[in-house]
Amino acid sequence: MTINFKDKVALITGGGGSLGRSHALLLAKLGAKIVINDKGGSVEGQGKSKSAADQTVDLIRNNGGQAIANYSSVESMEGALAMVDCAISEFGKLDIVINNAGILNDKSFKKQESSQWEDILNVHLTGSRNVTKAAWEHFLTQNYGRIVMTTSSTGLYGNFGQSNYGAAKMGVLGLMQCLKEEGQKHNIKINAIAPVAKSRMTESIMPPDIIELFEPKWVSPIVAYFCSEECAVNGECWAVGGGYVSRVAIVEGQGTVFDAKQELTADQISSQVNQITNLENAVPLENMQASAVKILTRLQNNF
Repeated sequence: MTINFKDKVALITGGGGSLGRSHALLLAKLGAKIVINDKGGSVEGQGKSKSAADQTVDLIRNNGGQAIANYSSVESMEGALAMVDCAISEFGKLDIVINNAGILNDKSFKKQESSQWEDILNVHLTGSRNVTKAAWEHFLTQNYGRIVMTTSSTGLYGNFGQSNYGAAKMGVLGLMQCLKEEGQKHNIKINAIAPVAKSRMTESIMPPDIIELFEPKWVSPIVAYFCSEECAVNGECWAVGGGYVSRVAIVEGQGTVFDAKQELTADQISSQVNQITNLENAVPLENMQASAVKILTRLQNNF
């Protein structure tokens, strides 16, 4: 088996540099036609420039691939629709969406302005929704689609000064899990990466000798797998970087069951904290229904 993207069309947001450019170059090398979307703004999302997207397009074309640039913003539905229309008018269809566009505006929660909260959510969460929504109808019609979300360990585990970024990145996973349910019967698969990679956003927060170990080339093959017809997973998040690849999952422990015939008290909760928080034999759950079944199964002898 050799993964390739012959006759496939991919839209990559934030494709002008770092991770997005790496994803684009790899998919193009494997045969995909690429729409490189990049507004070309600063790390904080300010300004516009065509140069980043154009440079990636030139790199692909110089290597014999097919690519076009788009400079719309993911923050508006109009911009997202323009990207998808660009793909379809130029290449006739769209098969793959990689939601990679991102900005940073770190500030402690005490000092964070509402605008800094909104700007981050508009790009990372609403932007991912907009682009996916713009492509969704096409994926349903052709009974095929591959979507990659980009989350972060900040969303998964937390980091000082990044409450806006963390909230957006965890929201992306909630969106993914719901779309997994809606898309699976239409052969639409959606997965996420939590990457550690050298980029404009990480160069300022990681030591130079460490960041050099995390070139984007270590992340893009995982993205290529998620985008392929051969992808065997759906609704999963993988932590990736520097050659490390591991699934990340929200899991639920076995917990404890209190006697339903007696009134539950805060003191009882306090006495059972160790059992409640014990993650031995914890399991990931497929969806909300699986969670409900697990709870009812644990309660079956309690009524």
